[in-house]
Amino acid sequence: MNALLKRVWIGLAATLIVGLATVVLPDHIQMDDDGRIHLGAPAPSLSTVAPTPESTSPPLTRDTVDKVIRAAISAAGLDPAQGRTLAADAYSDRTGWMAVREKSAAQSEMNKICADLERQGWTLNPNGDRPDASRSYKRGGWYLLVSTRGKSQAPSTTSPLTDSQTYLTLTGLQLNLSDIPLPDVTITIG
Repeated sequence: MNALLKRVWIGLAATLIVGLATVVLPDHIQMDDDGRIHLGAPAPSLSTVAPTPESTSPPLTRDTVDKVIRAAISAAGLDPAQGRTLAADAYSDRTGWMAVREKSAAQSEMNKICADLERQGWTLNPNGDRPDASRSYKRGGWYLLVSTRGKSQAPSTTSPLTDSQTYLTLTGLQLNLSDIPLPDVTITIG
């Protein structure tokens, strides 16, 4: 009975791992004709054309991304100096801007900022975004998140926001996801 129970638990664990991997990394799951599931980077195929890398000449620097953010904020009719920015000497791989805005205008301002980012060549990443609350963009190893987020539901006496206000934020992060190794795992069920 213990051996059967052990096999059931192993099967359930393998199913859970494959299910999670399918959601998180859908491009890294392959199933053979005999039912074997292979996790990891797909093997290169002669029939698939390699995607063209993003054009990053010259490579984006933090200063360049700061200029992109200021230009998008200005294109929305806002003054970049009216918000808070991350100190330039604090981090070389992140930047951002935040301002308190009226909820009635924040959505329109976010839409204008996003339109300008697309005009500047940033690629929209629609996975997981909520167009009415947040949108993310990528370009040259940098990721930008544009969002409006309001007051928390819990009452607070220290919140600088009124009920009619929200935060409008642009957050920039430089990520190199190719440095994260993915293990190659083959699972045989049955």
